[in-house]
Amino acid sequence: MHKRDVQVAWTFVIGLWLAIIFVAVTTWDLAPNGQARVLLLIAGAVVLLFNTAAILAMLKHYRDDRDFIYGLDIKFLDESRAGRG
Repeated sequence: MHKRDVQVAWTFVIGLWLAIIFVAVTTWDLAPNGQARVLLLIAGAVVLLFNTAAILAMLKHYRDDRDFIYGLDIKFLDESRAGRG
């Protein structure tokens, strides 16, 4: 489960980077002047920086507390299977 969660998180990070880059490239000509472009690039970079840092922090927390977090999931999945069967 941990491995899958890490893969999904990295997929979101890559998707976010690709989306921000796509938006920057496709809207480049819409900015009225160079100052607006610089401001938009800085704002996009800040969004990327903070979101990437937040996901990295989340992954570190998952890694540090893996036994607790996934132990509960496994316990409840086992109880759910026992209740159905």
